Amino acid sequence: MFRGESSLSIDAKGRFAVPSRYRERLSELCSGRIVITISLLNRCLTVYPFPDWQTIESDLKNLPALDPKSQAIRHLLIGHANECEMDGQGRILLPQSLREFADLEKQAKLVGQGPKFELWNEEAWAARRDELLGQVGELLADPSEALQALVL
Repeated sequence: MFRGESSLSIDAKGRFAVPSRYRERLSELCSGRIVITISLLNRCLTVYPFPDWQTIESDLKNLPALDPKSQAIRHLLIGHANECEMDGQGRILLPQSLREFADLEKQAKLVGQGPKFELWNEEAWAARRDELLGQVGELLADPSEALQALVL
């Protein structure tokens, strides 16, 4: 499980160092192999350990081939997916096209989302977090008692 947020610096070559607390786990889970693709909901990147991505990709391939919605999702997720590997110093090279999509230049936030990470432009993450905090009352107004019990 990946949780919490980490501040990252992206160097001139487009590399970032995986926080040390995640390096060993990524080495165990996937030998440092990950897949990075775009998020369908936000202007950020989604980072998957390679075995988790293989499951997602398999599920995507099994969607109806002639369904326009399925095809669009495959185009976006698989079409932007890049397999990356941690180097000896725990760094990952972000492809230029993905850096441009998420507006990643020098400072970024790596946000744990359980089995995956999201990689955000630092300012975009702060704005999204503030937006979500402003919606907490509305989110908790959901009739689901289970959701309320989880967070209260």
